[in-house]
Amino acid sequence: MKTVRLSVLTLLVILAIGSIAQEKKPPLSPPGTATLTFANGKTIAIDYSRPSMRSRKIFGGLVPYGQVWRTGANAATSLKTDVNLTIGGASVPAGSYTLYTIPEEKKWTLIINKETGQWGTSYDEKQDLARVEMKISKPAAGPVEQFTIGFDQTGNSTAVLKLEWADTLAKVDIAEKK
Repeated sequence: MKTVRLSVLTLLVILAIGSIAQEKKPPLSPPGTATLTFANGKTIAIDYSRPSMRSRKIFGGLVPYGQVWRTGANAATSLKTDVNLTIGGASVPAGSYTLYTIPEEKKWTLIINKETGQWGTSYDEKQDLARVEMKISKPAAGPVEQFTIGFDQTGNSTAVLKLEWADTLAKVDIAEKK
């Protein structure tokens, strides 16, 4: 009987050590959210995944120039707005959308797509609501290790949408459509 108890106890200790050793590592591209609240309380939220450079050449390498990019990693990057917007001059009604981009060396194109809920690499051009040009520059603080989407509020109902990764900062103006 002692031998059975000792065997069971040993097995439990081995299983406990094994489960500790197999603790989940954080995902390589963790989720991120960028939110903006206008003065009237209306909001915009972007949910995306945040890949890291990890010593790789990003634009013109991992992310080829001139091709549609999922604008992050994993699932498609989603935009939800409870207010009508103007993004880079294009009208975007309140609702849910998917964001894609086409990075190029001298400019980027932001794609606002009506299809939602798909995996990041599933893209249907026929579902595009709008395509707008983004201005690109270099991030002021130097290369950005982890892909980041954010907003800089410029007024009560205006902002700049920013996409930053590696040595690229892509921006486009956003305004609440009144």
